[in-house]
Formats: sequence, C-alpha cells, structure tokens
Amino acid sequence: MKRNLYVSAAAAVVLMAGGPVAAASAATADSSRTAPASAVARVDVDAGGAAAAALKHFPGVVESLDQDGAIWHVNVIGKDGVTNAELEVSATGAVTERNKDRDDNAAENARLVGAKITAAAAMKAALAAHPGTVVSVDWDDDNGSAPHWNVEVKAADGKTSNYDVSSTDGKVTVSSDDGGNDNDGNDDN
Repeated sequence: MKRNLYVSAAAAVVLMAGGPVAAASAATADSSRTAPASAVARVDVDAGGAAAAALKHFPGVVESLDQDGAIWHVNVIGKDGVTNAELEVSATGAVTERNKDRDDNAAENARLVGAKITAAAAMKAALAAHPGTVVSVDWDDDNGSAPHWNVEVKAADGKTSNYDVSSTDGKVTVSSDDGGNDNDGNDDN
C-alpha cells in the first residue's frame, strides 16, 4: 500500500512539473505556424474606408485623398466651408490629425461643399465604370471647366488611369489630363 502511495505521488509530481513544460512547448510549436499578432491586426483600409474614417474624425467634405504606402492622406473641408483638416489614416483605420486651420475664404470651397456628388460617390462611379482600386481622388475646379472629381484607378494589371467624374451627375469620362502618368506608374515630368 505504501508503495502505491509513493508511485502515485511521484506520478503526480511528474505531471505537475511536466504539464506546464509540455504545454509551453506545444504552444511554442503551435505559434510558429500562426501569423504574428501584428499581421493579424492589419486591415488594409481602402480609399472608401479611409474617407469614412477621416469624416468620422472631422465631419465635412473630402477634398482630396491619396495613398502613400500604407497611409492615406485625406484633406477634409468643414461643412462651413471655412475650416479644414489634413489627416492621415493608417492601414488599420486609425486617424491622425496633422493640421487643422481656418481659411476665411469660404467662397473658394462653396462649390465643393455644395456638390451633389461627393468624393465617395465619385469613387464608386469610377469603379463601376472601370474596375480596380482607387489610389487617389481630387476635387478639381481650377481649370476653367465645370467642377469635377479626378479619380485615379489602378487596374488588376497594375496600370493606372485617371477619370473625371462630374460633380453634378456622376458621369465618368477618361481624364484629358492624366497628371503626367503614361500608365507605367512613372511621372513623365
């Protein structure tokens, strides 16, 4: 009987000491087959998500949005047409305010604030006509033509193209000014 008690006690000690070691070894071996936590947390926000995150942080109207690596640079004009904010949106959707100021010339932004077609709607229209991924969108009312959005779309084959989207009816046309891009991703200037 004493012998069975010693064997049982010895087995319990081995299990207590060996259990955590075995569990740690198994967890270490298993974690080598899974992605690191930082990779799992990465979301890769698209242009629409970046615009939505920026507007949630600073309500108004997106004036421009462009991608720089994993960061989206978004300029938002306040609904009053006077305030604006330069924001950065990370791949996870986190927003950082880089600059916020007042421009006392609300008349400059009146057409943008009053436009029927927003940046988000312009991106959707461009993608519906030309599938791909939006890499930038800019409000354009400087060249003497009717105000419109310039949307740059990267197709599945890697070529980028610029499209003008009417700010009144959402009609999509190929941009007459491709910004110096000859679809090879290099600036021609």
